[in-house]
Amino acid sequence: MDCVFCKIVKGEIGCAKVFEDNDVLAFLDVNPVSKGHCLVIPKIHFENIFNVEESILQKVIVAAKNISEKIKVSLQADGINLIQANGKVAGQEIMHFHLHIIPRHEGDGLKLHGDHPKIPKPSFEELKSLAKELI
Repeated sequence: MDCVFCKIVKGEIGCAKVFEDNDVLAFLDVNPVSKGHCLVIPKIHFENIFNVEESILQKVIVAAKNISEKIKVSLQADGINLIQANGKVAGQEIMHFHLHIIPRHEGDGLKLHGDHPKIPKPSFEELKSLAKELI
């Protein structure tokens, strides 16, 4: 299996980690749509919502809630989007179940559908620095 998220879990690829326990890993997205955009993944490979174990899914959503609260305070976000896609037709690009946490600010111009402006791609060091702020 050539799954980028599994490689991150194994430590073969680096990440800007914001949370980790025995079952869940959360890290900053390398192609964020807003500052603080995180991905929350189970450490075990599940392709999508249809085959992720419910006990693991519960741990992912609890982690997402806690991370969202920290992001809201740390980045003074006005809101948070939690987004999850299943299958290519739904926009899933990496076939490992994951949940996006997207901080929102009044007037940020982000749209859930259609084209939206992206923030400049941060360097890995910028991601690591931001991750430390969010821990």
